[in-house]
Amino acid sequence: MATWPHCASVPSRPSSPWPPQRRRPVVAELIRSGVVTVGETMALLAAERTGPLSHVPSMSVGVGGAESNVAIALRRLGVPATWIGRVGEDSFGKLVLRELRAEGLDVRGIVDPAAPTGLMVKERRTARSLGVWYYRAGSAGSRLRPEDIPEGVLAHAALLHVTGITPALSDSAADAVRHAIGLARRHGLTVSFDVNYRSKLWSREAAGKGLLDIVRACDVVFAGPEEASLFVPEEENPHTLASALCDLGPSQAVIKLGAQGCAAVIDGEQYSRPAVKVDVVDSVGAGDAFVAGYLAELLADAPPTVRLDTAVTTGGFACTVPGDWEGLPTRAELGILGSAEDVIR
Repeated sequence: MATWPHCASVPSRPSSPWPPQRRRPVVAELIRSGVVTVGETMALLAAERTGPLSHVPSMSVGVGGAESNVAIALRRLGVPATWIGRVGEDSFGKLVLRELRAEGLDVRGIVDPAAPTGLMVKERRTARSLGVWYYRAGSAGSRLRPEDIPEGVLAHAALLHVTGITPALSDSAADAVRHAIGLARRHGLTVSFDVNYRSKLWSREAAGKGLLDIVRACDVVFAGPEEASLFVPEEENPHTLASALCDLGPSQAVIKLGAQGCAAVIDGEQYSRPAVKVDVVDSVGAGDAFVAGYLAELLADAPPTVRLDTAVTTGGFACTVPGDWEGLPTRAELGILGSAEDVIR
């Protein structure tokens, strides 16, 4: 990857052996121990009506980011969640911190006076076509460093969740993710990884090489079929893809299939679930909601079938309203989708 001039000089890898050794098998922890996420959360501008962005008269303002989307979804499902990241010393940074705190997250946000908060822009070109642009080069989030990860926070958590987006932002951000995984291993946490490949950030070849060691170091991996093929041979059968990912190290591999649901290999057993039928308004963030549903049930020591059922349900909820996370359900609301009741009393 190219050198990032605005990032502090850090070692290319943590000093401890990589991938870090697993201290114990995946086990469910007390749900109060919670989840830690690490990554960039951006300000979000979304067009309020269909058409070319250059002719849209108004936009809504919000926030979004894969890792914080997962954290918010977990919090709504009753799981304590912490977000670690950087924002700029600007109005968008204040917005990010305020919104995440309002959702009940333990926010460990570092305010960086030398870089701006990243920005995401959504255009609804047609009723069924959504375009997303990112303005995050040189952002505060891309300047995340290993020393930004507080070991004490991880020491009291049950699970660390990271994605393949943050390592693509800069060398120092990649080192921060690996450092977090090393700390998680030191303290016996379960490690969850969502590949979340972004073609606008790096090539498939670079992503495959840059993320393989993280796949090997995690316990639970989430990927779409094309994302899985970054690391294993292309295969039409999603269970074969999941098995191949498990051969790399994880004990749980879940293949997200969008409108077709999901397929998984969990502790050597195959599972699948259909998607929940919804009227799709905005599918951005559905994958993050899916991940959160699965992790919430994993921490509750639920069986694999329940984990996947909740995952497809939370993913479906995320599609029903505009925004990355605004439509996410509470645990009490999980039964709404598919219910014949129009009025809940």
